[in-house]
Amino acid sequence: MRTTPLALALGLFASTLAVPGVAQERAIDPASIALVEQGKAALEAGNLDAADDAFEAALVADPANRAAFVAMGRVAIEQELYGQAVAMTRKALKLEPTDRDALAVQTEALVAMGAIERAKANRAKLAKLCPTGCAQLTASDERISLAAAAPATGERAN
Repeated sequence: MRTTPLALALGLFASTLAVPGVAQERAIDPASIALVEQGKAALEAGNLDAADDAFEAALVADPANRAAFVAMGRVAIEQELYGQAVAMTRKALKLEPTDRDALAVQTEALVAMGAIERAKANRAKLAKLCPTGCAQLTASDERISLAAAAPATGERAN
């Protein structure tokens, strides 16, 4: 009976370590970070294959690198593979549900797919994360506004 309070205290302590946001975020492997930077340079140069390869290598080096998942989502959007972009950003959001970049890239893909209601749900999450505004919220607002205007002009917002 004397061990019951100790066991309860240890159980409570252990459960707080498993709660997202309570435990310290672990550092991303520097090699993975370097590969993401290499991929971003390739993406800016328009070399989508090299960018994708670098981002995949970054994930091999560190599977918890959210930036690599988000960047792979960006490459997928450039390749008009919107479902793949949503899948990549979903993986980033599984690691960190409040990742603003992942939400913004996913919103862009959802708008391109015509899933405006889901895009608006992401926009609402961004609004909660950025009460005073942020670049991701602004970009999402612009994408959703363009999509809303597209049926009136007959153009698709991409």
